[in-house]
Amino acid sequence: MTFICNKTIYEQVYDHFCEDIIKGTYKVDDRIPSIREFAVKLQVNPNTVVKAFKLLSFKKIIYKRRGLGYFVSSAACEQIITVRLKTFLIYSLPSIFREMNLLGITMEDFEREWLKYNNK
Repeated sequence: MTFICNKTIYEQVYDHFCEDIIKGTYKVDDRIPSIREFAVKLQVNPNTVVKAFKLLSFKKIIYKRRGLGYFVSSAACEQIITVRLKTFLIYSLPSIFREMNLLGITMEDFEREWLKYNNK
């Protein structure tokens, strides 16, 4: 995992795990790797994973079964998508539209360029 400097590592571990849920790597009621396994996989300190798991538990994305480990909650994917969509609409999209306006790019230009670079 490549880390960025403007966000804490545990938040990046949290984001990474949420992306795995959205991509379908972990599904509802799947057991997820242990804290130690996750730390080894991402090459981070186990205490960092503990903080990420606490945040995931607090947001009800994962839940713990005593003696069995952590599991993905039934509403995890929907919750993650709802929060990420809101964040995208409030923070990312205005910046994109501002840049498009500055560069004189229309929606048609954007669509044409997007298709050119993303149709492989």
